[in-house]
Amino acid sequence: MKIKSAEFIIGAASPGQFPSSSLPEVAFAGKSNVGKSSLINVLVNRKHLVKTSSTPGKTRQINFFLINEGFRLVDLPGYGFARAPKAEQMQWQALIETYLRQGEHLHGVVLIVDIRHDPGPLDQQMVAWLRAFNHPFLVVANKVDKLKRSQVARHLSRVQSVLGLEALPLGFSAHNGTGKSELSSAISKWLQGA
Repeated sequence: MKIKSAEFIIGAASPGQFPSSSLPEVAFAGKSNVGKSSLINVLVNRKHLVKTSSTPGKTRQINFFLINEGFRLVDLPGYGFARAPKAEQMQWQALIETYLRQGEHLHGVVLIVDIRHDPGPLDQQMVAWLRAFNHPFLVVANKVDKLKRSQVARHLSRVQSVLGLEALPLGFSAHNGTGKSELSSAISKWLQGA
């Protein structure tokens, strides 16, 4: 997947703001502070397309990006940010669920977890939603650069077991590019089916 152009379109705070054109979409989901923004930036070869922050819960709306004038990447709000008011958390959750439920242009979802920690109940909920709504998805275990090489396989197996996946998740590092070409290939396959 060669990236020729990438631009921000809109941040949607409600379903009525979702873009109306029929371009295929690939969405990115994950807990707050899992490195979602950095991963997307690495994937599209842009340092600042998606704003990154050390403060969890920075993305509070669904952000749509137009890529190569031909498809959209969709950055879903990070879930599970404890400092946000409960009502706000519920609002984000409802927005994500509505997007996934409607999902007529959604061709795949990249679910990002932190390889250093076991996936939690909200990650399991997301997998259940993706299965229920029949969306193809790939679990990406980010931050492999934070582990010793000898630890990676064990942690990938643990993520696979906790989430009940058929295959191992994809190890990824936004820091050194590990897994970037494999993720690009997976997204290309989804888009070829568009």
